Amino acid sequence: MTKERLYLYDTTLRDGQQTQGVQFSTPEKVQITQALDSLGIDYIEGGWPGANPTDSAFFAEAPKTRAQLTAFGMTKRSGRSAANDDVLAAVLNAGTGAVCLVGKSHDYHVTEALGIPLEENTENVAASMAHIVAQGREALYDAEHFFDGYKDNPDYAISVCKAALDAGARWIVLCDTNGGALPSEVGRIVAQVIAAGIPGDRLGIHTHNDTEQAVACSLAAVDAGARQIQGTLNGLGERCGNANLTALIPTLLLKEPYASRFETGVSREGLADLTRISRMLDDILNRVPSKQAAYVGASAFAHKAGLHASAILKDPSTYEHVDPAVVGNTRIIPMSNQAGQSNLRKRLADAGMTVEKGDPALGRILERIKAREGEGYSYDTAQASFELLAREELGQLPQFFEVKRYKVTVERRKNKYNKMVSLSEAVVVVKVDGEKKLSVSESMDDTGSDRGPVNALAKALAKDLGQYSAILSDMKLVDFKVRITQGGTEAVTRVIIDSEDGQGRHWSTVGVSANIVDASFEALLDAIQWKLIRDCAGAK
Repeated sequence: MTKERLYLYDTTLRDGQQTQGVQFSTPEKVQITQALDSLGIDYIEGGWPGANPTDSAFFAEAPKTRAQLTAFGMTKRSGRSAANDDVLAAVLNAGTGAVCLVGKSHDYHVTEALGIPLEENTENVAASMAHIVAQGREALYDAEHFFDGYKDNPDYAISVCKAALDAGARWIVLCDTNGGALPSEVGRIVAQVIAAGIPGDRLGIHTHNDTEQAVACSLAAVDAGARQIQGTLNGLGERCGNANLTALIPTLLLKEPYASRFETGVSREGLADLTRISRMLDDILNRVPSKQAAYVGASAFAHKAGLHASAILKDPSTYEHVDPAVVGNTRIIPMSNQAGQSNLRKRLADAGMTVEKGDPALGRILERIKAREGEGYSYDTAQASFELLAREELGQLPQFFEVKRYKVTVERRKNKYNKMVSLSEAVVVVKVDGEKKLSVSESMDDTGSDRGPVNALAKALAKDLGQYSAILSDMKLVDFKVRITQGGTEAVTRVIIDSEDGQGRHWSTVGVSANIVDASFEALLDAIQWKLIRDCAGAK
């Protein structure tokens, strides 16, 4: 059976950049473009040339891609020809093989927002599409507010789309601009548009996530016959975001009936890079990845309950809808007070520790986990701290060094420019290789900015650990999370530290104390200990 081609259109660099707090630099846009191209996306929308300096700079420096690089703009304005519209000219000057123009398809927006007759708007859309085609470019028409417009005036909404199609547009993209359409509506309306004479293989779908149904609405459009899907990585986009391609792509490749009916530019091999690309984008944005994200989240294949984990050990399909490796993710069996011995033995085995079923140490480890969680610890995500706890109970925890004492001071004062600044200083005394060593470090970075007391502690601790200092040179802290687990005067602080090293390993550790610095230092010590266990020969 021959599969139908389904085209994927990414608008992360344009629509995604409309996310509050998101602004890509030109090098970041190039990096994202290359990642999308390697994934197998068909169209990459680079932005609106002429609308801002960053977008214009990107098109000047855009890398060569297999994907069709696309410039975005709007249809020509009234009172001038398409050839004499300077805004449209800037879009065409980007030199891309495809051009996507947004235009009105809702009669209310035409008469109220633009203030022009309906027929004039239709002529503007058609003339713009014809001008793009005459320049030898592939033309796409984004029918803005299409679903709202169709519900108010279906004849006009369809007539504008037909005008664009007749003028040579390759794709008519139906946009749920306000994000309020439901999947049943989208499916019904797309089917009616096709019945009205616009072929499904010329139709695209562009949905927003204001009702948390952008992915479902996109799939409903495909079910009804649309053959292009527009979306963004990680669901970035204005307000609540756009259709999330990191959920749509694996659904299309792995789920029926889509897997049997369609082919996309993304291969099964390329799909294995999806999690890495998703997290790369979060890294660029300096965001912590959503653990609950479908397919690519750190918790997407995490099995906490003992009953679930026991079944997973026998057959992963009992509680997993796909193999996590297919999308580049991994299975996690976190430790918590809900854990059973099946979870525990599996997690120990993953860490390289084989413990026989029925070993009394298993019960001791579980009891200790439950007791510590009662004190405020959490091992759901702090897998490295769990491993150290288990090794200690099993008598398999090497002691690389011992912290004898530490001190942190925080000073706030005026500098030579009469500006108030803060500075932290840490003193750490350790015993390593039978010798006491004292290290001092400030929190100031190379730019003269204060990085805080925990940074000062980390620098001081790693400064002089004898033979171990070189091993820790590629380790860095990538995230720091603080949670108050009790209120009032007896508040307890929980700190989670995420670390990574030059080998691409990521691990999390936890510390708990009434003192935030002490909790941080405990988590920091665990992070260093875990790294040394991994990299010191014969440590296990």
